[in-house]
Amino acid sequence: MTVLPDDGLSLAAEFPDATHEQWQHLVEGVLRKSGKDVSGTAAEDALSTALEDGLRTRPLYTARDAVPEPGLPGFAPYVRGGRPEGSTAGGWDLRQRHTAAADGAVLADLENGVSSLWLVLGAGGIPVPELERVLDGVHLDLAPVVLDAGREVEPAAWELLRICEERGVSGDAVRGNLGADPLGLEARTGQADAFAALVPLARLCAERHPGLRALTVDALPYHEAGGSAAQELGCSLATGVAYLRGLTETGELTMEQACGQLEFRYAATADQFLTIAKLRAARRLWARVTEVCGAPSAQVQHAVTSPVMMTRRDPWVNMLRTTVATLAAGVGGADAVTVLPFDDALGLPDAFARRIARNTSTILIEESHLARVIDPAGGSWYVERLTDELAHAGWEFFQRIEQRGGQAAALRSGRIERDLAETWEARAGRLAKRREPVTGVSEFPFLAEQPVVREPAPEPRSGGLPRVRRDEAYEALRARSDAHLAATGSRPRIFLAALGPAAAHTARLTFASNLFQAGGIEPVTEGVFEESGATEVCLCSSDALYEEQAATVAAGLRSAGATHVSLAGRPGQYADVDSYVFAGCDAVAVLSATLDRMGVC
Repeated sequence: MTVLPDDGLSLAAEFPDATHEQWQHLVEGVLRKSGKDVSGTAAEDALSTALEDGLRTRPLYTARDAVPEPGLPGFAPYVRGGRPEGSTAGGWDLRQRHTAAADGAVLADLENGVSSLWLVLGAGGIPVPELERVLDGVHLDLAPVVLDAGREVEPAAWELLRICEERGVSGDAVRGNLGADPLGLEARTGQADAFAALVPLARLCAERHPGLRALTVDALPYHEAGGSAAQELGCSLATGVAYLRGLTETGELTMEQACGQLEFRYAATADQFLTIAKLRAARRLWARVTEVCGAPSAQVQHAVTSPVMMTRRDPWVNMLRTTVATLAAGVGGADAVTVLPFDDALGLPDAFARRIARNTSTILIEESHLARVIDPAGGSWYVERLTDELAHAGWEFFQRIEQRGGQAAALRSGRIERDLAETWEARAGRLAKRREPVTGVSEFPFLAEQPVVREPAPEPRSGGLPRVRRDEAYEALRARSDAHLAATGSRPRIFLAALGPAAAHTARLTFASNLFQAGGIEPVTEGVFEESGATEVCLCSSDALYEEQAATVAAGLRSAGATHVSLAGRPGQYADVDSYVFAGCDAVAVLSATLDRMGVC
């Protein structure tokens, strides 16, 4: 650690250093005012936030939270980056994904900042025979190509190599990845694929194409099935170990050559700190694996903005989500980053969406100068502690998979699917209760928004692990509302009856309005109930006014034709009130029941 000379500019030197215990004492006082009589570490725990995998984010991190030395960039355990100059030096590889052979789209990306291509071929993508046309005009000695061809990996690989040879690209100038990932494909489709046939491809790459890797360890299938960060790490490690065994057991490749044939793909989410920690932890864990194998090496990482977080309603917000995720991927040290276009969940992205996607990385690199800093998050007590805790959680999950016979056995037994389903069920509960808000969907929805329509994308590979999205439960509710609108000319409505002055009802009126719109139910706040076109009512006011007026107003509304009266607030004993809506209630269940009562199919 560098010690600066005393320059006479001491900051707060006349004050004694504050202690952790003093801070805890102040927290205790604040909590007592809110009715929580706790002290010491219990007071600190009361302000902690629970994460998945048994982790918790505490409210304060200090030097007491220091972790083992993470090393230097480019040196084991590679926590701070896989290269001495840092993974972000000069900017990460901007890798754009293409699932269709749209005319001019590939060249437009390359001419405007994209530095490598990720091409989905075969089922769910571009036909393999179309590869030459898609790459027409592409300088294959300058732009690496990453294939994702599923079961057609061998014909796709040979086709790419043939194109390179015919265009005079030398063997050592071919760069990218052939994308072989039999276990990832099995996770996607549920069908096992042979691995032995891929060994000759890997040997060819190792011997003749040093810039070309043969295999991808894709953790996205586990992330998209609802897996946590630790589960994503554990599955990727188990898959990587399985590939090392398969590549070396025949003796055709050395362990060092085998390690050089793998690239790892992870999801980057809008939870920026968790993404940063995940990428740093992944490098640390893989360094441990390769060290034990006798060929210590750095993990090559490709980060992809999470499909799970992308929404179909208010898709413009996805630009913000992918910006945060890309920032996290860059800070976390990813070697390549793919930014999914904001309309990815709706179909094939248009030119504008692809432009915004590639410019997201460009702005962070060129204008925000993110690539000028090595390991920007390094030294943060919070990030270092979270990296360490996540590494241990991921290693534990990896060990459980290995105890079950490895990744292939765990997949085929259904154990991994059950583990991921349990994680998603817990998260789905938080989403339903809006403990994990989705802006534009479960919070602040906009019913009058005009739908964004895109050309349908090829059907993705399926049959194995499910694909989930954070918006799926609310999307089902909104689809019911849309069908009702198409059939009747109006959305289902609910009348919000505000009691008392604005100061008394505004907060709960706003809450109820947002809640019901999340289910596609139009709130009516003006006029009188009889003219609203609604059959249900929700009372909105303060607890004091509820005590005085709720029963009387509810009875009057019911006599005016209201079939159901709800109240925005915690459950109480109010006559003629049928149900209650409040922060933390199961919004999906409430909205689904409301649509059922309204006869919305």
